Amino acid sequence: MKKLLMLMLFSAGQFVLAQDANIEACTKTYRYGYNGMELIANTPKETIIVSTYNSKLILKEDIAQRIFQYYWENLRKNGTDPITLTIEGQQAKVTGKCIVTKKGKLTTIEFHYEKVEWPDGITELYRNTFG
Repeated sequence: MKKLLMLMLFSAGQFVLAQDANIEACTKTYRYGYNGMELIANTPKETIIVSTYNSKLILKEDIAQRIFQYYWENLRKNGTDPITLTIEGQQAKVTGKCIVTKKGKLTTIEFHYEKVEWPDGITELYRNTFG
């Protein structure tokens, strides 16, 4: 009876520890992303530049296109206050801070990646190396 009880306690302990390991495995951090201008669009009234910061290399072009589309449909006529956006890309869902700045005919859109959610359940969070 003692052996059975010990075996049950050991199995329960392994189960609890395995659950904690799975939770940690689903969330990772990354410190180095790609920064740069991804898209320049000229219209008769303005020039729009989309830049991404802390981006994942495989996602940066797709997300930049979707940010431009979101700006064109939603933010163009509204205010330019920084907002947090979640963009659904072809390969992952990205959440980040979007900052729109307008000066004359030039509009810049900065998108700073904060979180990338991959379809396999892994979430990557960006963490600054200097803070």
